[in-house]
Amino acid sequence: MAAMVKVIEVLAQSEKSWEDAANVALAEASKSLRGIQSIYIKEMQAIVENDRIVQYRINAKISFTLDR
Repeated sequence: MAAMVKVIEVLAQSEKSWEDAANVALAEASKSLRGIQSIYIKEMQAIVENDRIVQYRINAKISFTLDR
């Protein structure tokens, strides 16, 4: 029988980069989820102050298999 997959949507941010924000999202999700399969970056946003990016933000979908 095929595995059942669930998708959740998360928001994360980093002062370093969008890639780091994705890693933050994955690290936090992995604290309570098992069987993470993928992360899909849905949206990216940057917060700018004094002509420089101070926060990189992502909206991501994380998919994981459900336990039987």
